[in-house]
Amino acid sequence: MPATAIILAAGLGTRMKSALPKTLHKIAGRTMLRHLLASCESVFDRIVVVLGPDMDAVRQEAAPHTCVVQHERLGTAHAALQAVDHFGDGEVAVLYADSPLIRPETLRAMLDRRAQGDAGLGLLAFRPADPARYGRVVTDNGYVERIVEWADACASERAIGLCNAGVLCASAPDMARWLRAVRADNAKGEFYLTDTVSLARAENARAAAVEAPADEVAGVNSRVELAAAEAVVQGWLRVAAMDAGVTMIDPNSVFLQADTAFEPDVTIEPNVVFGPGVSVASGAIIRAHSHLEGCTIGPDCIIGPFARIRPGTVLEHDVHIGNFVEVKASTLAAGVKASHLTYLGDATVGEATNIGAGTITCNYDGVFKHRTTIGANAFIGSNVALVAPVTVGDGASIAAGSVITEDVAPGALALARGRQVQKPGRATEMLAKLKAKRKGLG
Repeated sequence: MPATAIILAAGLGTRMKSALPKTLHKIAGRTMLRHLLASCESVFDRIVVVLGPDMDAVRQEAAPHTCVVQHERLGTAHAALQAVDHFGDGEVAVLYADSPLIRPETLRAMLDRRAQGDAGLGLLAFRPADPARYGRVVTDNGYVERIVEWADACASERAIGLCNAGVLCASAPDMARWLRAVRADNAKGEFYLTDTVSLARAENARAAAVEAPADEVAGVNSRVELAAAEAVVQGWLRVAAMDAGVTMIDPNSVFLQADTAFEPDVTIEPNVVFGPGVSVASGAIIRAHSHLEGCTIGPDCIIGPFARIRPGTVLEHDVHIGNFVEVKASTLAAGVKASHLTYLGDATVGEATNIGAGTITCNYDGVFKHRTTIGANAFIGSNVALVAPVTVGDGASIAAGSVITEDVAPGALALARGRQVQKPGRATEMLAKLKAKRKGLG
């Protein structure tokens, strides 16, 4: 049977205290909406996102999926009903964009439970450590009798540990009929999606609950809950990386992104942060306190400690980037070494070139960025400034302390610094005069 997912994303998220729509807040570098879309895309044939008015940024994030607008925020059943023209045939599941961590396996388990044929309605439930203000799931003989919102629950109902995760599924005709029948006779005067359970039971249709892991279905409605969700996803990503052959000396101090890609036999030391768009090849070592973003790290590279690799950087085989080195929008060929206190921006560096401590590529003239090209087997001395655009040829050497403003030919030695002058005995004479002056001042 074809299946359609309806994702409710019209909420304002006032508890976030943010101008950014709630569903666009990020977890592991990916928006909450995109997390849920990624799970749904592997399970459902069609996805429809229900937005609030003036949510163009959410619409863009939902692309290329269909979006509909809930112009009046009258509750979750009302929101789902705005998508009724897109239900199609087969199953319809309704999900919340602020419960972004539901995994594909859990969604499939819910659809599989419905496919058994004994229940007209399927839903996800969970048992949180603290049920707090979640709606309670009241069961009888293994089936769901009703869902009671916390605001409407009595003391005995609030004592129930099984809670509503907010995800429901049914056949398209049944879901449409039940949504239309929901009434707003509750404490908040809203049309609750959960009332479809009672409506199904009134038609003698059973409702079956599938218990989901609590960390998958917990809602994210505040910055505190966002941080809790981040911790959950970081745990998943670390375990997945280690299961794939990555060594993490202190996993809890390593922060990954949803798209961080590792080959086997990568080693990551403590306190490393990965931004979006990083791939790391086999044999690489990322030393402590390094930050990587938007870069490709080749086989057997050594990064850090205290290194920063910025977007647009490609490091080929066996590149060594040492402490307090920053690389941005640069390609470093195999065997390049930049071991200390260096900035390489908008540069291309050839094989086996050595970059001395304190070297910088002066890539910005205040208006435009310019590139520096360094050939293979070159030697760049310490404290060199390469003023781009400039090219240093294969096998060339740059003397320490030079400011290079013109191209250097292959095999040439370039010196661009003042000539050293030595005055014998002058230091001793100056020191004696200064001491005498201090003594005269009392």
